[in-house]
Amino acid sequence: MTETETNTYDVVVLGAGPVGENVADRTRAAGLTTAVVESELVGGECSYWACMPSKALLRPVIARADARRVPGLSHSVQGPLDASAVLAHRDYYTSNWKDDGQVGWLDSIGAALYRGHGRLTGPRTVTVTGPDGDERVLTARQAVAVCTGSRAALPGLPGLDAVKPWTSREATSSKTVPGRLIVIGGGVVATEMATVWQALGSQVTLLVRGKGLLPRMEPFAGELIAEALTEAGADVRTGTSVESVTRENGTVVAVTGTGDRIEADEILFATGRAPRTDDIGLESIGLDPGSWLPVDDSLRVTGHDWLYAVGDVNHRALLTHQGKYQARIAGAAIAARATGETLLAEPWGAHAATADHTAVPQVVFTDPEAAAVGLSLAEAEEAGHRVKAVDVDLSTVSGAGLYADGYQGRARMVVDIEDEILRGVTFVGPGVGELIHSATIAVAGQVPISRLWHAVPSYPTISEVWLRLLEAYRDA
Repeated sequence: MTETETNTYDVVVLGAGPVGENVADRTRAAGLTTAVVESELVGGECSYWACMPSKALLRPVIARADARRVPGLSHSVQGPLDASAVLAHRDYYTSNWKDDGQVGWLDSIGAALYRGHGRLTGPRTVTVTGPDGDERVLTARQAVAVCTGSRAALPGLPGLDAVKPWTSREATSSKTVPGRLIVIGGGVVATEMATVWQALGSQVTLLVRGKGLLPRMEPFAGELIAEALTEAGADVRTGTSVESVTRENGTVVAVTGTGDRIEADEILFATGRAPRTDDIGLESIGLDPGSWLPVDDSLRVTGHDWLYAVGDVNHRALLTHQGKYQARIAGAAIAARATGETLLAEPWGAHAATADHTAVPQVVFTDPEAAAVGLSLAEAEEAGHRVKAVDVDLSTVSGAGLYADGYQGRARMVVDIEDEILRGVTFVGPGVGELIHSATIAVAGQVPISRLWHAVPSYPTISEVWLRLLEAYRDA
């Protein structure tokens, strides 16, 4: 027999990942009572199955690769990685899949945590079914924020469930190193996980349906990473579809569109994401279960003045840092509307997630790293901007040569030739992940080219590429 309990808050947040946590932080800072509902671990996908474990796995891989390019050190790091130590390092950064610390943080800001499955059961109403079967009805005076994120999307191949494929969750949490691993996909998860498991001792076969890796970045990014993966020993095949997958006596067998038969111990599908909205009660408020939720720039769902969709579920930018940015905007907007303050909804205002459209940064932690912000050349042209792309070989920068012998990399700056501002910047090369925030500031701030000449890069750092890019634009 179940019991029903009803509680009222100003704000109810559905999902306690980093996005939901940030919404709660902002609404609590504004003095609004806030409840957070979570069906798994507080901290969400990023903390336990995505950003943190993947980067903990990648850090030793990248550090070894960098060390191998440094004279006087390279001879000391030619051996294999200690896979057990790398996996233990990963486990530490996931807190061994325990969320005590994150629960303590929620408690410290005064947010109420409800564990269980939360579903909308009408306007401003969320019903939570707890692990014990008891139901609690939460009503929201001001807003409900859906922050349930996304999950891996698997293709409709017959019998795939019986194969028990890896998704990003298994790829970042595996306790053992498979001898052979097939990776399906060419995006961020596919390239990063191919990098990790190849370095830890797997024989990786990367099967990519499209023409190259990282199709949303400048083409040279995927080309350089494919070259590096191949040099590391991975088998990278582009233009390759998978027609069937079976598991025979423990061995995975994938058959490609050309009839090739590839065997492995595990197979990872990194073929996109789907919103986790299929079982949160959207039908109770006239929305389609399993759909992405369209929002305005304050993150309010179209047609519902009390409902917000923040992070992956709105399909604007499926990145943790971008979701947290949206959460800060949404939390501030909820608070402003609750207190009757003027909503600053103009572009770049306090209540408008403008960066989602023009200044989204991303780092791919492969070897070499790829980092980009804003629009690629193709995207800028498609958007109707009159632009010019300026490229620089990063090996010509003194700081790059000091960073690593034989440094290979490339930088591109996409310049709006009418406004003389940057529409996008891309870096590919060792260590470039730490360069991208300077580019993000330039793009988000719409800093004129004339002013960038006065931003003097320290010598000798890789950041001197900025000067080389400006010189190339001037001389073009």
